[in-house]
Amino acid sequence: MIRGTLIIFVKAPKAGRVKTRLGREIGIGRAAEIFRKLTALTVAEAMSARRTGVEVVLAVDPPGEIRHWRRLWPGEFRRTPQSRGSLGDRLAAAIAEVERGPVVVIGADAPGFRARHVRAAFTALGAHDAVFGPATDGGFWLVGLARRRRAGPVFEGVRWSSKHALRDAQESLPKSFRVASLVWLGDIDEAGDLGAPILRSPARTLTAE
Repeated sequence: MIRGTLIIFVKAPKAGRVKTRLGREIGIGRAAEIFRKLTALTVAEAMSARRTGVEVVLAVDPPGEIRHWRRLWPGEFRRTPQSRGSLGDRLAAAIAEVERGPVVVIGADAPGFRARHVRAAFTALGAHDAVFGPATDGGFWLVGLARRRRAGPVFEGVRWSSKHALRDAQESLPKSFRVASLVWLGDIDEAGDLGAPILRSPARTLTAE
């Protein structure tokens, strides 16, 4: 029985296209390698969550890379291109593509993410209309909707990449919605955020396998 759908927003880990702020401090090649490692960690944890009845979908950016990166993005996961527009537009479109059931969306760059957080999110959606995983910078690393009730337009007016993103996203939902929160996690945006051992090994050349 499918418990719900987990959508992972993934980017092609090309130097100069991902973690650009970090790249200005440590070099674009090293930043891309760190992003690749974070993506691999996220995918591995999602693989574990999949065993509990969660369907996993990879929403790929840019769309032209959807057939590449076979080692990084497993063939077991269905792939779909991200739509155009703001992050809010792309989140709403990805969620709308799922025909039925609860949907949880995550990025691929939170080093503290684990499969148990996916399970916790779907459990929360059993009694709530929405769930967020708050990030320490004021954004969020996870958002989920139960979809038992119509939400209407969501993620409108969100000040993305700011300390207001989480609050704005929550306020974009109907006021009657019951909203749950998961644990706070940090992400890797600056050199000072680098701490996990998985991120400190030497970089390797990236190829679109």
